Amino acid sequence: MIENLDKQQPEVVVALDIGTTKVCAIAGRKNEHGKLEILGIGKVDSLGVSRGVVSNIEKTVKAISESIAAAERKAGMKFKVVHVGIAGQHIKSLQHRGILTRDNDLNEIAQKDIDKLINDMHKLVLPPGDKILHVIPQEYTIDNEQGISDPIGMSGVRLEANFHIITGQITASNNIHRCVERVGLKVADVTLEPIASSFAVLSEEEKEAGIALVDIGGGTTDITIFQDGIVRHTAVIPFGGNVITSDIKEGCTVMHQQAEKLKVSFGSALASEVYDNRIITIPGLKGRDPKEISEKNLARIIQARVEEILDYVVWEIRRSGLERKLIGGIVLTGGGALLNHIDKLAEYHTGMSTRIGLPIEQLGHGYDERVCNPIFATAIGLLLKGIENPHNIDLKEEEEVIEEPAMEEEKQGKWYEQLFHKTKEWFETEPDSEF
Repeated sequence: MIENLDKQQPEVVVALDIGTTKVCAIAGRKNEHGKLEILGIGKVDSLGVSRGVVSNIEKTVKAISESIAAAERKAGMKFKVVHVGIAGQHIKSLQHRGILTRDNDLNEIAQKDIDKLINDMHKLVLPPGDKILHVIPQEYTIDNEQGISDPIGMSGVRLEANFHIITGQITASNNIHRCVERVGLKVADVTLEPIASSFAVLSEEEKEAGIALVDIGGGTTDITIFQDGIVRHTAVIPFGGNVITSDIKEGCTVMHQQAEKLKVSFGSALASEVYDNRIITIPGLKGRDPKEISEKNLARIIQARVEEILDYVVWEIRRSGLERKLIGGIVLTGGGALLNHIDKLAEYHTGMSTRIGLPIEQLGHGYDERVCNPIFATAIGLLLKGIENPHNIDLKEEEEVIEEPAMEEEKQGKWYEQLFHKTKEWFETEPDSEF
């Protein structure tokens, strides 16, 4: 949310993607055609996040502050509220069934009945230190009538529903809130990053047909599986682009920065696609002889690690029970999707059709060329979700809550003062002669 003086303009929303390799802030709003208009982008390197989880508060606060400041300069506005994403290997998911017995079968099922079922799910007993992030309804059953996707308006006594529940660590969520608040901003809501990415790169037809979204980030690989337009399965694999860089560093005996440049500039996920086999020369350390690395050997190192990540992806797809129902196949997004030929390797390795997901599905005409990149999928997804559900925070209500105790103390202090004066007067009064 922004301090916006022009009330005729649609509300501007700000998304903040706190990733392992980058912190990205994007401000945008819907234009008159219902498309997303990007107003400002700020992207800086992330040094305080490890595998999707904040590991250094100070470094993360600095990165958030810099990215927000860059986006504010480009947007020409001051930000107050942001929509944030959460990821990490602490994310877990489970299936649960809820039942609601209604008093009257003549009354239609309303949204309040659905909300009551969802609120009951938030009372589940979880392992210590975990909290529920999302409760996603799957399908409903009314008086043993199964497979109902939208029960509102129907009649019945017994309302049941299957829920996909996503949980995460309380400390991970609290650290995100703490970092954002130290920059002077409020958190509107926290969304699981792979769900946010789906808003940016998947069409409604793909979600209906059945599709697996694989977001290969710097520290983690996030998976979201859709079928019949509903989130059916979510998972986080604790491997991402950083482990590929580490493999290149070890395999080629080079520095970490050199390994990252090799991956970005010359890397290929499929060794068989490297035909000319160029020799890459890297400057030696402190006057030592330069190193020579074969481009094909570099591709073999990368391919081995990408295949391992894809093995985990296949395992999660099988665990969801939807392996044969994903007509849309796989969509790859995130920074890892920039590797050359990674879509071909994914097709060969999984046997499923694969495409690269670019976050341009909802963008308006004339968008910044920089956002036509899978690394912005999560940030743009958070932006789209924020526009749908602004969750404005009323700061006045918070101020009133703070003032109430002060007023009570003031009243109490006056009462004690009056009592003291009355007691003093009583003691100072001369006693009556009759006594």
